[in-house]
Formats: sequence, C-alpha cells, structure tokens
Amino acid sequence: MIKSVFQIHRKCVRRWCHNTARRPYILGIESSCDDCGAAIVSSDGKILGECVMSQQNCHLRFGGIIPPVAQDSHRNHIENVVKQTFTQAERTCEGIDAIAVTNRPGLPLSLLVGVRYAKYLARKFDKPIIPVHHMEAHALMARMTNSVPFPYLCILLSGGHAIITLVKSTNDFYILGETVDDAPGEMFDKIARRLKLRNIPQYAWLSGGQAIEQASSKCHNPASYDFPAPLSQYRDCQFSFAGLKNSATRQIILQERVLDLPPDVVIPDYEDFCAGLMNATVRHIAHRTKRAIRFCEGEAFWPTGTKRCLVISGGVASNNVIFNAISNLAAAYNFETIRPKPAHCTDNGIMIAWNGIEKYITGQNITKVYNDIDIFGRANFGTNLIQKVKDANIASQ
Repeated sequence: MIKSVFQIHRKCVRRWCHNTARRPYILGIESSCDDCGAAIVSSDGKILGECVMSQQNCHLRFGGIIPPVAQDSHRNHIENVVKQTFTQAERTCEGIDAIAVTNRPGLPLSLLVGVRYAKYLARKFDKPIIPVHHMEAHALMARMTNSVPFPYLCILLSGGHAIITLVKSTNDFYILGETVDDAPGEMFDKIARRLKLRNIPQYAWLSGGQAIEQASSKCHNPASYDFPAPLSQYRDCQFSFAGLKNSATRQIILQERVLDLPPDVVIPDYEDFCAGLMNATVRHIAHRTKRAIRFCEGEAFWPTGTKRCLVISGGVASNNVIFNAISNLAAAYNFETIRPKPAHCTDNGIMIAWNGIEKYITGQNITKVYNDIDIFGRANFGTNLIQKVKDANIASQ
C-alpha cells in the first residue's frame, strides 16, 4: 500500500511541475515540547496561515516544563490552533495536499497529541501524512526564505540540542558533533533561574536565553567573571554546557555568600556575570564550529566555486551575540552565515510544513498507512561521523 501511495504521489508531482498554477499546500503540526503550532505553507515558501500557542508563561511558574501539564495544554489548544490556521489561509482541509506532523524526537506525551490529531484529520479528509523529524525540520528551515544549496553546514542550538551537521540533501545528514551533556538553551534557562532574573521586571517573562542576552548587553566589565573553556583539550566537535552551568552556579553561590544577600535578591553585577557567561558560550561554540569547517574542507565536501553556507537554527539561533560571532568566524573561511527569521527559529508549525513540502516534492515518507506512524521520544539523527572527526585530530589553530 505504501508503494502505491508513492507511485500515485510521483505522478501528481510530475503533473504539478508542468502546471505551476497548482502548488502543493502542506499543513504542518508541531507539538514536540511546550509550543502548540500549526501552519499551511506552499512550495514557494508562502505562509498562507499560521498559529502558535506558547506555554512559556505557564511553565515559568513551575521553573521548567512539566510533561503532563504540557500535554493538557496541547489537548486544550490544538483544535483551535489548527482551525485558526485554516481561517487565516482561507481554505479547508480539502484544499491541502498532505499533513506533516512532528513524531520525533520530543516529549512523548506532547508528541502524542499532535500525531493523534493529524491522524484524525487525515482519516476524515483522506489525506496522506508526512511524519517529520523535529531536528531535520530545524536544519532545513532556512531554505524556505533563503538560497541555501546542498551541501551546507548547520549548527542546531536549542533547549534540548547542540549539534553540528553536514546537510547533503533533504534526508541526508552527517553528524560531526553533538552535546555530551546539557544543551545551551537548557544551561541558559537554569542559570537565569538561579540568578533569579525573574525578580527583575524587565526579565520576568523572558526565556532564560533572552534574559541573559539582554542583561549582558548592559554590562560594564565583561571580564570580571571568568569561565573555563569546555572540552578545549579534545580535538573533536563535541559540545558540553554542563561545565559552564556548574561553574556559573558556583560563582553565583560564592557572590551571594560574600555579599550576604537575602534569598530573593539578585547579585548586583548580574549584567557583567551574564556577559561573561555569554562570552564563554560563544567561544565554545566558535571553537567547535571552526574545527567542523576545517574538517569539511579536508574532506572536500564543497566542489571548487560552489556557494558555501553555514546555517544556524533552533531556538538559540535567535541569540544575536552568538549569531554575529559565528558569522564573523565563518566569513574568514568564505562561508555565508544564514539563519531562519527569529520567529522561525523557535518551535513552530511553519518549519514542519516546510519540511513536509521538501519531502512531498521529493516523494519521501508520505503514507496513508496511519497505524504505522508512531512517536519516538528519542530518535537517531543522520549518519554519525563524530569518530571520524576525532580521528582527523585537527588542532584548534
């Protein structure tokens, strides 16, 4: 049955290619974590409609994401989010070509809500489903609004991931490095919470990364706090943010004790502290990125004269300090650094719909065998080249 669906699909794509008046429209549904999103996107990158219901303010009260709470919120909002998306797009489910939905990786309880609703719509309106890998969607998102030819280097930075991958096609990813412990977004959230930045009104309703970035921009002496460089002795592209988190926590505790601060008071030079933490994070990411670029050059992944792109995606990609620093580094190696629009860096239905477009046009992962679509809290991502990078033994300079 799957084979027949693919055969029918390829015939439809061929007809579409000869009739540009008809474009495939894909509904994307995202529910992998705490944001419930939907969007309808066309193959030319036009967003016909979108809606996102963020749970950030809800989870800030708990100090982190509580999976059952996130699931309840998804259940309460997903139908309305999809309905609003169709209303904006001025079309019904009969007018779309397929439904793309995140089924891996993520919080299983959250993924379940999105996948079940996608199956409900698909059965009701006889539409194929395109299961989407969340990180692949982030990695391809920049191609919707920018000219990013294959292959390209991609850094995925979020609350759950830190990955450097070489993207060769819509389903061909090669992992050069990944985090061995915490992700940068997770580290920022925990340190912002330990700093008690929520007690300062202008940061009260920002994510940890946003609060630390904004606070760092107001620093007076960014060198007043020193943080060790993670994994500097290892010649690979692996990330580690647990060491930075632990070092930052120790320095906060030390300052609180020395100054004898009450439990709800923020250390007085928190802007300098945030700037030091930002600088250490940038150095670590830049160090691993530089080695990844040199490894790819050694492997001759880019033919002479081809455009070389470095894409930064994921929630932390909206951090301008990180983006600008990595852009400057990449420019020295003749790379153009690109990121999705800031609103598209975080989790949203647009990136899932666009991934559906990429797969629909190339005839990948499209099925009407709904019972075969399962959810996966953890999922492999691409071909692992981490050991090959280590074996290359590339020095930092």
